[in-house]
Amino acid sequence: MSRAAPLVGILLGSAADRDVMAPAWQTLSDLGVAHEVRICSAHRTPDRAAAYASEARGRGLRVLIAGAGAAAHLAGALAAHTTLPVIGVPISSSPLRGLDALHATVQMPSGVPVATVAIDGARNAALLAAQILALQDEELARRLAQWKADMADEVDRADAELASGN
Repeated sequence: MSRAAPLVGILLGSAADRDVMAPAWQTLSDLGVAHEVRICSAHRTPDRAAAYASEARGRGLRVLIAGAGAAAHLAGALAAHTTLPVIGVPISSSPLRGLDALHATVQMPSGVPVATVAIDGARNAALLAAQILALQDEELARRLAQWKADMADEVDRADAELASGN
């Protein structure tokens, strides 16, 4: 985790979500975005989830990322208690392989938006959070542009290797 005051709060619905959500905090670390990671359940600790969301802006957080599987109400529970952007990561932890989590996360009622990434899409959630922050941070915008350029370079190297018969 970063030493600076966190700008992004990453919440896991349970400890079992750690491996799927790790790319979120790894990506934010790679981009130099200060963040914190917590476990908070919409169902088992609803008062704590509500308090976290309600207090987030006052603590300096600017974006929340919530990863949860099965009923996956964490992102919506947070969004109900804050005006900060909330990004939901549906997790494939159930027999339905994340389709239940995807539907629970993306099908929010009017007035309570949750941006939703792909099932197990923690890295994209972090990149989306960074892009939101980069609207007011030119240095972060430059780091994101470099990130994309590096991805393109990787594709070009792989293409050249394949074309050369290796």
